[in-house]
Amino acid sequence: MRSVLKLEIEEAKVMIAAGIQAAVEAKAAETICIVDEGGYLLALERMNGARNTSPELAMAKAFTASGHRRSTHLFNQPGGPATIHGEAFGIHAMMPGKFAIFVGGFPIVVNGQVIGGVGVSGGVGEDDIAVGVATLRALQQHLGDRFEVLTDADIKK
Repeated sequence: MRSVLKLEIEEAKVMIAAGIQAAVEAKAAETICIVDEGGYLLALERMNGARNTSPELAMAKAFTASGHRRSTHLFNQPGGPATIHGEAFGIHAMMPGKFAIFVGGFPIVVNGQVIGGVGVSGGVGEDDIAVGVATLRALQQHLGDRFEVLTDADIKK
């Protein structure tokens, strides 16, 4: 048996607020999604002016990052698992509409446990990464020194 950390709405709200602030600073209209460890929606915010497709994309990115325990952009980098010779080539076709292999999804890893995912959609790739990392840093700040949150863009757990 082991103790399990659980992401709750209070943490999700802190993360969303930090993401919106980072998006405003980047002048990017983003949708930010936070899911739990099972990929189920906890919170989603679509900023004014964000594309109408961005909520679905943000949810898919968060789901993928949580379930597969890696930043979504790592799937399609050269040699990545979703590339033509990778072990997971075509994986996105197995779960149509739920699996994303492009920039903007990050697992939420606290004390070595994946407890959820963040999905960001609406800006260019650099904006999505900056906003996603801002949400993770906000969680670290909110939780304090008792917890270690991975805040690097390239998370692979």
